[in-house]
Amino acid sequence: MFTRVSIPTPFQVGAVNAYLAGRTVVDPGPDSEEAWSRLLEALEARELGPGDVEQVVVTHPHPDHFGLAARLRDAGARVLASPEGAAIMRDFPARLRYEQDYFSDFFERCGLAAETAETVTQLPEAFLAYAESVETDRELDAGDTVTVDDEPLAVDAVAGHAEGERIFSYDHDGRREAVVGDNVLADITPNPFLQPPPAEGGERPRVLPAFNDSLRWLREQGHDRFLTGHREPVESPVERIDAVLAEHDQRTEAVADIVSGGATSPVDVMTGLFGDLPATEYFSGLSEAVGHLDVLETQDRVRRREKGGVIVYELQ
Repeated sequence: MFTRVSIPTPFQVGAVNAYLAGRTVVDPGPDSEEAWSRLLEALEARELGPGDVEQVVVTHPHPDHFGLAARLRDAGARVLASPEGAAIMRDFPARLRYEQDYFSDFFERCGLAAETAETVTQLPEAFLAYAESVETDRELDAGDTVTVDDEPLAVDAVAGHAEGERIFSYDHDGRREAVVGDNVLADITPNPFLQPPPAEGGERPRVLPAFNDSLRWLREQGHDRFLTGHREPVESPVERIDAVLAEHDQRTEAVADIVSGGATSPVDVMTGLFGDLPATEYFSGLSEAVGHLDVLETQDRVRRREKGGVIVYELQ
């Protein structure tokens, strides 16, 4: 049903997969001239131009996935995304400022020096050039249906990699397939990126526990193939999900071993897992550390307290 188009990005993950079917584009790629040129080539190969695209479907609100949506909307397309994704994409600079304000304080409480925490939270400003803000014309809730090339796609909510992730399932050639964004990838494990509270002053989402629950739900949905946000499709979804869950479990046990030495901060855990990381990797490293600490806390295996203004964890 879908044609996969590899769109270049400036990000470490490499190219992102856009998907074309009829007059629909799923995850058009980052807002760059190189990405735009590649997308135009793919449309021209189907004898289409930007003005022929009727809808842009966004799996999740990361710049490498939605950045070109504004150009296609300007040309007449509708944009479809989750309510959470719509709120983020509507004013991406404001969203980044909110995250910076929250995480600069949170990372200090995790054990980073104030100057380092400031540096880490400023790094994502480089993403702004590739993330043109865009309005959403239709917000997609779990249970909705999206019509693509005259075929119905079922909309489901998943969790773990970004706020407001959506997957789109359909039947094709006797198989159940789904476009899953970055929720499951074939040969890399998606980062359980930390998320700030949905509203200022609220509770921080426990991303990795939610990710594990979401994966366990997804493995039971009977899919035969996943079309992924990066690299190759997943041809054995249950096998791949089992492998990801096993990796999560192994890392959770590694974190439990680190905490067994006594009061341990998230930065201590990050260092124990990955050694010395460059500052550019601190956000993903702390996301992993805090994520697995959250899992241990939900399992009542660790307790959390503050020591000298820093969050520390101890075995129960």
